[in-house]
Amino acid sequence: MKITQLEVFPVRPRWVFLKVHTDEGIVGLGEPSLEGYAHTVAQAVQEMGRFLIGQDPRRIEHLWQALYRGEFYRGGPVLLSAISGIEQALWDILGKWLGVPVWQLLGGPVRERVRVYAHIAGETPDDLARHAEQRLEEGYTAVKFSPVRRTWPIDTLAVVKGVRAKVAAVRRAIGDENDFMLDFHGRVSPPMAILLAEAVAEFHPLFVEEPCLPENVDALARIAQKVSVPIATGERLFTKWGFRQVLEKQAASVIQPDPCHAGGISECKKIAAMAEAYFVSVAPHNPLGPIATAACLHLDASIPNFLIQEVVSLGQGYLKEPFVVEKGFISLPPAPAWASNWTRRLSKGWSPSRTGNTFAGITPTARWPIGEGYLSTATSAIQSSCSPKAWSPPAASARKITPT
Repeated sequence: MKITQLEVFPVRPRWVFLKVHTDEGIVGLGEPSLEGYAHTVAQAVQEMGRFLIGQDPRRIEHLWQALYRGEFYRGGPVLLSAISGIEQALWDILGKWLGVPVWQLLGGPVRERVRVYAHIAGETPDDLARHAEQRLEEGYTAVKFSPVRRTWPIDTLAVVKGVRAKVAAVRRAIGDENDFMLDFHGRVSPPMAILLAEAVAEFHPLFVEEPCLPENVDALARIAQKVSVPIATGERLFTKWGFRQVLEKQAASVIQPDPCHAGGISECKKIAAMAEAYFVSVAPHNPLGPIATAACLHLDASIPNFLIQEVVSLGQGYLKEPFVVEKGFISLPPAPAWASNWTRRLSKGWSPSRTGNTFAGITPTARWPIGEGYLSTATSAIQSSCSPKAWSPPAASARKITPT
């Protein structure tokens, strides 16, 4: 089996969908989305596609290593989001080819259903409480919200009391038998995060997400040591190497790798295995579309230390049979594909771009040849611990990507 074509689709509100075609007619779906940088990631997918054309999509680990390690520059949100979406599509192809769900290929399920949570929003405590009650009616048993806007490094007692009032209102609305989580979005300083976490601790949040920006792991660790509320982080971290210090310094009780940003399904499973050794739970980040949701559910099924899954899209408007939340859980998808019941909207009203063509007004500066020359370069770089290699385009006889 060989990869023959990649197509990227910009999708509102901020998603990018990917189709990876093969010569056997199997098409894999992925979501290489990056909030605010859809066109940038789509262009990165195109550039990676010049290597992928002609490759066997079933060699998932090999292709991941080639894409990540085969070039001199690596990592970061743009490149990792592109790799993540591609890797998701490769798993989709493999599941379809073998006729089994991806969660079966990841070692089999350790649960039959996945607990999920939804977002709530509101300017006042009453607004938040009403939205929380609505989510309970929709079948959720856990919600997440941000109780704080940007603050001064150490703000007033009024700010602390305002946050506490919002949290208290949500707890009253959902009762003690349900859960809520708080997302600070890295908006507050470490000392202010400690003050706020202590102020709401009595209401028992499941965790506080990104109490400070994730770049300073030592600061995050100090917060975790000083508060009783579990700390979560990870949506802006990438690959196993990005999570290493968080785990080693015990800076979080919950990590949140995003299968659309952190490196894909395989990499998130590796990150979860690292976390298991530190007794750290995993709550994958997922504010994106239905392909991301489907990929997360398959991943969650195979993680022993899984805690809860963020969900924004259940597939309404994209799937004939959207995912259903019942008593706070979604049952494991039985189909081999991420989703096999797409509506016509998958190809209607979008502007697809094939590898090597113009995407949303962005024209590649060059259409590079592909073939064994590029593959051997990437492979040799892997085998030599990623020592940079000079590379020249193959002979003119090599296949080239041409617009179709």
